[in-house]
Amino acid sequence: MRTLDWVDDGIEMIDQTKLPQKTETLRVETVDDLVAAIKRLSIRGAPALGVAGAYGVAMAARLHDPGGDADRFEAAVERIRNARPTAVNLGAMVDRVAPIARVDPSAALAEAHRIRDEELAASVAMGERGADLVEELVGGSGADRDGVRVMTICNTGGLATVERGTALAVVQTLHERGRLAEALAVETRPLLQGGRLTTWELQRMGAPHRLLVDSAGPFLLARGAADVVLIGADRVAANGDTANKIGSFSLALGAANAGVPFVVVAPESTVDLATGTGDDIEIEDRGADEVACVRGVPIAPEGTEAINPAFDVTPAGLITALVTDRRVVRLDEGETP
Repeated sequence: MRTLDWVDDGIEMIDQTKLPQKTETLRVETVDDLVAAIKRLSIRGAPALGVAGAYGVAMAARLHDPGGDADRFEAAVERIRNARPTAVNLGAMVDRVAPIARVDPSAALAEAHRIRDEELAASVAMGERGADLVEELVGGSGADRDGVRVMTICNTGGLATVERGTALAVVQTLHERGRLAEALAVETRPLLQGGRLTTWELQRMGAPHRLLVDSAGPFLLARGAADVVLIGADRVAANGDTANKIGSFSLALGAANAGVPFVVVAPESTVDLATGTGDDIEIEDRGADEVACVRGVPIAPEGTEAINPAFDVTPAGLITALVTDRRVVRLDEGETP
């Protein structure tokens, strides 16, 4: 399903903060509303943020003619770019559309549409290429196997891209091939994207799945519960270090201990060769409220402080391979992005 698109001079998206209880479409017609939607995670996922950012610049060009109202246009562009710092796609796609808008505001929307279409094609390609790799890593498609058992964290489906997804696109392709035995979704504290969003998408595609708490992931890998771990990425550094939802590093350590392949699936647009290593990636801290509360309900005494990094960095040495829409990079064999 299309989870984000441009409709009648505005951006329409599934409001991810309402899932799974309600499936509601949120319409955004101003830059202020887009930035607010990004910050409260109504729209999230690196590729989806890139598409939203591209459409946001096109919207800013319509509302604030760069030729006649340059200061307001540039201020709007900066606000969109900086709405979330860790995901490379947001800033990259804003910077791709903004120069076009400055020269010809009417051409900005066409470029944003191209970015959306590139992400749609990338999701299909990642699903196919990733499924091929997974079958190779876990023993191919021999009759002696009942199918592949996949563990994944956060949400990497159509909600995080536009359709199909990144890591979840691989799961969907395996399911369509009849090769998926089970998807194990890690709940993903503190905002429970795995529990709220990934299970919602797996249910919609009819894929067999179960949900587990974050801390159970490494233990279950040690007990042989999964054949492969598939994660997405918000930024891949030039050396292969990967920023993804907090908890990914723990799964990588568990996978390494268990001898289970750990595969990152992300479009080429998420590979950031200008960032040397994971140490150079800015990690967003989202404050205490998300940790001290669950969906608005306090679970800690009032005034409790918290550390809340939204992402962690998995070192390249713990990653088996990076799958993009164009290639497979075998980090375990010394290749680099």
